Amino acid sequence: MVNVPSAGLISVADLIGDAVVRVPVDATVVAAAEAMAEAGIGAVVVGDQERPTALVSERDAIRVIAAHQDPASVPAIDVASTNLVWCESSDTVEQVAVRMTDRHIRHILVERAGVLVGIVSARDLLGVYAAEANPVV
Repeated sequence: MVNVPSAGLISVADLIGDAVVRVPVDATVVAAAEAMAEAGIGAVVVGDQERPTALVSERDAIRVIAAHQDPASVPAIDVASTNLVWCESSDTVEQVAVRMTDRHIRHILVERAGVLVGIVSARDLLGVYAAEANPVV
């Protein structure tokens, strides 16, 4: 049997992969959704600031559609989350899971030395906990 490390031992740095996907500050919800679909992710940063202040998720796009608004004319920044929560790349999966649960969020921005290096989603954390609960033999 393979020994799967505990969520308390895995750093979130091990979960981040490709570069953070961004859309321009003037992007529409459609443009943000297209960027998410193309990259196979659930959230994108709005704007090109070194330290972002806005994040648009799949759920934000769905809210626009559910409100019968035209996602091609709604600016992504208007529906973006702006109260962003950050963690350090050295934080453990367990620490980040607790922070995300306490804040009722699905995405957390990961920084190293004050620089954005990734975004971790609840789905990413679930993968760790699922592997821990059902290790591959």
